[in-house]
Amino acid sequence: MSPKADPSSSRLIAENRKARFDYFIEQRYEAGLALEGWEVKSLRAGRAQLAEAYVYLRNGEAFLFGAHLSPLPSTSSHVIADPVRTRKLLLNRSELNGLIGAVERRGYTLVPLELYWKHGRAKLAVGLAKGKKQHDKRATEKERDWQRDKARLLRRG
Repeated sequence: MSPKADPSSSRLIAENRKARFDYFIEQRYEAGLALEGWEVKSLRAGRAQLAEAYVYLRNGEAFLFGAHLSPLPSTSSHVIADPVRTRKLLLNRSELNGLIGAVERRGYTLVPLELYWKHGRAKLAVGLAKGKKQHDKRATEKERDWQRDKARLLRRG
């Protein structure tokens, strides 16, 4: 289920860095996206943000909500581009059923982690996550600071 099986064939477009700080990511899924032509062009130009985005499930389907894809000024003028439209995620039925069970019964959250190209197709890494409490976030920050200080001390000494 790892989205980066072959690093030579995938290229990162956008990353949700806040996700790892706010959530414990327990499992990762790779989903395709149902996109319009202008959205693909803006992704190729790297004009995407996942900071405010989240994934929700409705009627047995998964949707990406709040992701911002800025339209290019050169896209066709007859299409009215909505940068934050809701986009459908393409997952296997068995994966969807597992996600629905985890979200509804066990209290998990679906978080978009990163958007990338894989074999010419845009993919979204979705994390099955549990929210962190404030003390967990402090512990993570403390651990990160310690690792940084340790590396600094080892370089100097």
